[in-house]
Amino acid sequence: MADFSIEETPRTNPAITIIKFALFLGLGIVIIWLSLRGLTPDERVQIIHSFRVANYNWVILTILLGITSHMLRALRWMLFFEPLGYHPSLKNTFFAVMVGYFANMAFPRLGEVTRCGILARYEKIPFNKSFGTVITERAIDMIIFIFLFFLMIVTQAGTIGNYLSTNIYPKLAEKFNNPIFSRVFIFSSVSIVLIFIATIYLMRRKIAASSMFHKIKNLILGFWDGLKSLSQINKPGLFIFYSLAIWALYFFMLYVCFFCFADTSTLTPGAALSGLVLGSVGIMITPGGIGLYPAIIQETMLLYGIVRTTGLALGWISWTAQTTMILSLGGISLILLSFNKQTNGKA
Repeated sequence: MADFSIEETPRTNPAITIIKFALFLGLGIVIIWLSLRGLTPDERVQIIHSFRVANYNWVILTILLGITSHMLRALRWMLFFEPLGYHPSLKNTFFAVMVGYFANMAFPRLGEVTRCGILARYEKIPFNKSFGTVITERAIDMIIFIFLFFLMIVTQAGTIGNYLSTNIYPKLAEKFNNPIFSRVFIFSSVSIVLIFIATIYLMRRKIAASSMFHKIKNLILGFWDGLKSLSQINKPGLFIFYSLAIWALYFFMLYVCFFCFADTSTLTPGAALSGLVLGSVGIMITPGGIGLYPAIIQETMLLYGIVRTTGLALGWISWTAQTTMILSLGGISLILLSFNKQTNGKA
C-alpha cells in the first residue's frame, strides 16, 4: 500500500483555509441569488407549488440509498487495511466516513484528514497508512467519474448536441462572423499561448524549485502510488463490486427523485446520468454543492424539456435530501464517537 508520511500531508495555513471557505461559500450564495433573481413572480409561485405537490416518499428512499452508499464506502475502505494488518470495526469506520463528509460541508477536503484522524484515535491505525488509502479512493472514484462522463457524452450525444446546436453554436457563429471579434480572439489566444510557453521556458528552474511544483508533483505521484497499491487488496472482486455499487447508488439517489414530480417521472435514466455527472461537478466546486448543484440540475433538466421552475425544485429537493442526511448522520456519528471514547478508553 502506498506509504504517505505525515510530513507529506498538506499543511494549510488556517487563515488561508478560512478565506477559501468564505470564497467558495460566497460563490454558492451568489449562485443561489442569480438563480432566483431571474424568476418572475409567477415562476416563484410555480416553484412553491412544485414543493407542495412533490411526493416526498421518494425523498425518503433517496436518503436510504444514500446511507447504503456510505455504508458500502466504509466496507470498501476496510478492504484497504487488510493487507496492512489492521482490522477496524465497521462501526468506527462508518462513523469516520460520515464525520468526514460532515467536515467537508464546512471546509473542502478537511473530511479526508478528519476520518483518518478518527481511525488513528479509535482503531490505532497510523495516520500515514490510512491517508494513503484515501489517496487510492480518490483515484478510483475519479476514474469511475471520468468513465461516467464519457458514457454521458456517448449515450446523450443527441440531447446535448441538440442543445449546443440550438443555444451555443449560433451565438458562437455570430461572434466569429464578426471580423473584429475574430481577429481579436485569434490574436489574444495566440499571444496567451506564446506568453505561457515563454514563461514556462524562462522560469523553468524557479518553477521546478518552487513549493507549488513539488506539491503538484507529490500529488501526482501519490495518485499513481495509490493506483498501484490496489494490487495488494485481498478481495479485488469485492472491491470492484463496492466501487461500482457506490456510484450506482449515487445514480439512483437522483433518479428516484424524478418520481417526486409528474413532469420528471417520465424522464429516462439518461437524464439522471447527465444530472449525476454534471451535478457532481457542482459538488466539487462549492462546499456540498450549495447553490451550484440545484442550478446545474435545473440547467440539465432544461435539456430534457423540463421547465426551469420544476428543474430548480428538483435540484433543491435532491440537494436538501443529501445534505440533511450528511448533517444528521455526521452529527450523530460525532456524538456516538465521543461516547465510544469514554467506553473503550482510546485517545
